[in-house]
Order: sequence, then structure tokens, then C-alpha cells
Amino acid sequence: MSEQSLRRKGNHPVNKETKVADYDVKQEVTDKFSLRGRVFHKLREDILSGKYEEHEELKEVAIGEELGVSRTPVREAFRQLELEGLIQIIPNKGAYVTGITEKDVRDIYMIRSLLEGLCARWATEHITKEQLEEMEENVYLAKFHAQKGHLEQLAELDNRFHDIMYEACSSKLLEHQLRDFHQYVLRVRRKTLSSANRGPKSNEEHEQILEAVKSGDADLAEKLANQHMINAYENMVQSGLHELFQKDKQK
Repeated sequence: MSEQSLRRKGNHPVNKETKVADYDVKQEVTDKFSLRGRVFHKLREDILSGKYEEHEELKEVAIGEELGVSRTPVREAFRQLELEGLIQIIPNKGAYVTGITEKDVRDIYMIRSLLEGLCARWATEHITKEQLEEMEENVYLAKFHAQKGHLEQLAELDNRFHDIMYEACSSKLLEHQLRDFHQYVLRVRRKTLSSANRGPKSNEEHEQILEAVKSGDADLAEKLANQHMINAYENMVQSGLHELFQKDKQK
């Protein structure tokens, strides 16, 4: 396989911040989310991507005008965001971004480590031939991009490996929960994973998980996936997680 071919296969679309002009929040009711749901997901994405900074006020009228909706779905989305701990609504004052804390990140990774382990166990039992082939190709492509120093492609392939695992576990509830956790820490992960060493190491761990899944060893797959998340968190700490939150406090 040529380098050009490998580059093409490895270059998955990059998830960039959704532009409001491209985000049709008034889609037909065939959309899988209600109007309130679409507003909620758009605002949550903007908060987690860093569009809104911690302590910044979210104004119903301005957001409604920006998204082309009335204040009602915005207000309902605010309530849901408050339940998730992403904003705080102060009576007679307004809604303010709280984002996620350093402890939240640790908690998410510790919980996620257990769920990723369960996911790998169930994936071992339910993975299809096509999913297994895609996982093998993913690891192979990641090796290539690691050798070439293509960190952006490596990060995309890393995300896709976990997507395949989530899909293979055959549990929509577990898949949904893991995707939510992944979104919660994506911004922090982008800021702290500046080291070129974690990408190749992460892919080595992916390959070990892959081999356990291929061999049908659910116990080993669970153990490796659990440790993979703990390793990822420890790398974030070493890469400046604490310093990142200290800087945010000083803004």
C-alpha cells in the first residue's frame, strides 16, 4: 500500500467547531432530537469546545437570535445543562458557565476506565468480522502515521478506535454513556496531549486490546481497556492537567 493511499485512508474528517451558519437548528421533526434537544446539544458542544469560557454569562435572547429560535427552547436547554453541571443558573441574575473541574476530569476517567473495560468485554462477545477488520486497519494506519509524525491523523484514528469498540459492544446505553464522557474531556485532552510520545504508546495499547478481542479473551480485553484509560489520565496529569486548570482560574 502506497504512502499516498495510506494518507488518504487515514485522513478522516476533523471535527471542527460547528458554525452557526451551518447548524440548522430548525431542521424538520425527522431530526432525532427535539428542538430543545438540538439547542441543548449545540450549547453543550460550544461549552465543551471552549467557545464559552468559565464564568461567562449565557444570554437567552442572544443565543435564541444566534440559533434562530425562541427563548423557550433555550431556557429549557439551560435547565438540562444545569443538571449536567455545565452551567449555574442564579435567580434574578442569569446563567453562567461552570464547565468541568480538574476533579471532574479525574472522576470521568476513573468511571470511564471501568466502562471501557466492560465495553471491551462485551465487544469481545459481539464484534463482527467487519468491525474486527476495521479495528485491525485502524491500528495498522496508526502505526504508519506515528512513524511519519502525523499527530493530527493519529489523534483521529485514536478516536475512531474507541468508536469501533463502542459500536461493537452491542449496547446502545453503554455506547451513549461512553460517547458523552469522551465529549466532556475532549477539550482538556486536546490541550494537554501535546507530547508526541503518548500517541504511539496509546496505539500499542490499542493493539494489545485488539489481540485480546481477536483471541476471544474477554477477561484480558477488559483488563487492558481499563488500564488504557488510567494510562491516558496519568499522561494528562504529566502533560500539565493541573497547570491548565490553574491558568483557567487566573483568567
